Amino acid sequence: MVRYCVFSGSSSGRSPIFAEAAERLGHALAEAGIGLVYGGASVGLMGIIADAVQSRGGEVIGVIPRALVEKEVAHKTLADLRVVETMHQRKALMAELSDGFIALPGGLGTLEELFEVWTWAQLGYHGKPCALLDVGGFYQSLTAFLDHVVAEAFLKPIHRDMLIVEREPTQLLAALRAYRAPQATKWIAATPA
Repeated sequence: MVRYCVFSGSSSGRSPIFAEAAERLGHALAEAGIGLVYGGASVGLMGIIADAVQSRGGEVIGVIPRALVEKEVAHKTLADLRVVETMHQRKALMAELSDGFIALPGGLGTLEELFEVWTWAQLGYHGKPCALLDVGGFYQSLTAFLDHVVAEAFLKPIHRDMLIVEREPTQLLAALRAYRAPQATKWIAATPA
């Protein structure tokens, strides 16, 4: 079975469009027969997407550190909740179980998780797709900044283009299915003086 890891906020955010997008993505995953791997929490967008996948009979695997279980944020209705000791173990297991990565709106943890797996892809450690679901333009400033990073020669255009950005779940899933990892090295040659 194909499984995608979804990184998302432990908050639902200010606008209801974020929760609606998490639910729509969860339904789309289940209807496409794609399993969900996520951070194992019951709160925020994390809980919403897990509930949405489960409501349509889809597979959900939660991965959560023991410290968060003890804070009572673990999702209690998952058939497959894996408890690990550290955040590093959490991220490693989520990556191992997944065939691709999607970021819904979220905060520092969401961004850190996405950038880590995207960096691994850039370095050739895996060939799995990485994507943003740009709900209501949430990621527009970030994608503009990434274009700036390319313009300043800290990122190759081919590696910038590795990050899939779509606004709708169905188009996002189609782009993930069509993804082929580029064959290019990370290193950028120094510009002549």
